[in-house]
Amino acid sequence: MSEKMVTLIITRQDSSESSPYQEEFKVPYRPGMNVISALMEIRRNPVNAKGEKTTPVQWEMSCLEEVCGACSMVINGKAMQSCTALVDKLEQPIRLEPMSTFPVIRDLIIDRSSMFDTLKRIKAWIPIDGTYDLGPGPRMPERQRQWAYELSKCMTCGVCLEACPNVNVRSDFIGPFALSLVRLYNTHPTGAMHKEERLNALMGEGGIEDCGNSQNCVQSCPKGIPLTTSIASMNRATTLQMFKDFFGSDNL
Repeated sequence: MSEKMVTLIITRQDSSESSPYQEEFKVPYRPGMNVISALMEIRRNPVNAKGEKTTPVQWEMSCLEEVCGACSMVINGKAMQSCTALVDKLEQPIRLEPMSTFPVIRDLIIDRSSMFDTLKRIKAWIPIDGTYDLGPGPRMPERQRQWAYELSKCMTCGVCLEACPNVNVRSDFIGPFALSLVRLYNTHPTGAMHKEERLNALMGEGGIEDCGNSQNCVQSCPKGIPLTTSIASMNRATTLQMFKDFFGSDNL
């Protein structure tokens, strides 16, 4: 009996300046294998479907447990994590492409610098002064902590940006993940000290006004984060902040 094979058609790019091209590979099937397993098989034996020796396909991975977001790519037309994309659940040939929202470095590796610049813009951290022990910190109500935990699952994978029609070359929209993270850090008792700065960042160019509310983001998020709920919440918060900025916070 002939060995069962998995067929992959991979969009490749030798460098950030070169043109993309497609290359087909066939790898031995194993029960329970995922896309990462198939890519690792190609790396071990970089021979394409024509039997020609080629360069190993380049991609990113880290945790292999869907918590880092590094292995995000477009699989059969949909952006997802390749570590959780099971071959048995994918139609063949399996088509792998880099996410188009970001510049390609090589093959399936993309440059997410724009996302990290956005994190700086919205101050996506809890500020702590000094290196000394500050104690346990303020407590959050349990109900508030539970939904804040859901927001904290964001791994900046970029899938929501890939799915959002408002993220494109004609728009500076920072993306759904940023709106949700502002909600997360503004809810934290300590993080709230920079609440106004984060909201003003959302009110600037490429902020919340550029969201078209297509709701593609919430459908594609691999962690099931309630992004549209966060967008609605930030719409209200930025509106209130606008009035505070205009009339003065003492009047509201």
